[in-house]
Amino acid sequence: MAEFTLDLNEDQKQVRDWLNGFAKDVMRPAAAEWDEREETPWPVIQEAAKLGIYSLDFYAQQFFDPTGLGIPMAMEELFWGDAGIALSIVGTGLAAVGVLANGTEEQIGTWIPQMYGDADDVKVAAFCSSEPDAGSDVASMRTRAVYDEAKDEWVLGGTKTWATNGGIANVHVVVAVVDAELGSRGHASFIVPPGTPGLSQGQKFKKHGIRASHTAEVVLENVRVPGHCLLGGKERLDERLARARERARSGGGRSETGEGPGRVKNAAMATFEASRPAVGAMAVGTARAAYEEALEYAMTREQFGRPIIDNQGVAFQLADMRTQIDAARLLVWRASWMATTKRPFTSAEGSMSKLFASETAKKVTAQAVQILGGNGFTREYPVERMHRDAAIYTIFEGTSEIQRLVIARTLSGMPIR
Repeated sequence: MAEFTLDLNEDQKQVRDWLNGFAKDVMRPAAAEWDEREETPWPVIQEAAKLGIYSLDFYAQQFFDPTGLGIPMAMEELFWGDAGIALSIVGTGLAAVGVLANGTEEQIGTWIPQMYGDADDVKVAAFCSSEPDAGSDVASMRTRAVYDEAKDEWVLGGTKTWATNGGIANVHVVVAVVDAELGSRGHASFIVPPGTPGLSQGQKFKKHGIRASHTAEVVLENVRVPGHCLLGGKERLDERLARARERARSGGGRSETGEGPGRVKNAAMATFEASRPAVGAMAVGTARAAYEEALEYAMTREQFGRPIIDNQGVAFQLADMRTQIDAARLLVWRASWMATTKRPFTSAEGSMSKLFASETAKKVTAQAVQILGGNGFTREYPVERMHRDAAIYTIFEGTSEIQRLVIARTLSGMPIR
């Protein structure tokens, strides 16, 4: 019987240390500047591309790590460096996951390389799902895709919001409604190639945190894309829609946020299912960074003639912070291992990992600010930025409330609302 171990192997340790060095030496010195500028840190992305960190090959190697730990380990180290810059580096990955989750082998091979470009000509991609009136409620999506059979083209129209790299991306992956009567089961994903007429950037958002990451609306006005830009192809879509219609007629089916056998896959949900543990790992990285700053401060800051860590009120907070971070990491690793080894999330383990890690990041960064006191409330110390950044983890790619809903529905089998 194989020995059970939670130790990283030597290759994983080398990658971890390499990423940690990049995060420490390149990302952290630039973090405050790009947070203030609220602009995409192209020089840092270019440096990551030159080193091979921002590349299809690197993420493919981590994605195909047989233990499942390659991606969460990479996410933790990069987000330990800085969440805003890290999201600019890894944001393309969500669009890539959208293609991997829904596309054919030919589509994967054609479009994902174009999302990254190369070290001399860096590109980014955007995944466009949320809308002004449809965030967690994906069934309320209004962006439509209509098939023009005569031209073998899909015509897209609508407005997307909260899109990382939206409008500045080389390739956009857009989720749209193809059959409104089926609700979220009538959605499909489309590639919008670079330079396609009708796609434009709408409002760019000024955010509370992760300010180095570009977030904007994407406006689609009579956007025409070739038939081969439908991820998965029309034959597969028609088969899926037929199954969904049959289930609707027979009164079967489950909500798009439910888990369970027989569920008709939704294009956006398939992407988010695959990315939840990775988001949990991002949260772990931010929490760990804040904890380490707080620990160092508590050991060197003196009050009443002794380091403040000598006080149980501070020491016990740090003990709880570290315990919660380690517990969050273990949940992320379990979910990542299950996904890689094709074990079903029978208890919504992916959502569990994202939920716990996200809430941990919010709590730990808040405690770090408290331990640093007045200094923690200033931009002279990074925990203030980390606390702002951590707020996003409980919101994007499924709020904490939605994760709890998924978990509750999965455990009970009931249509909890």
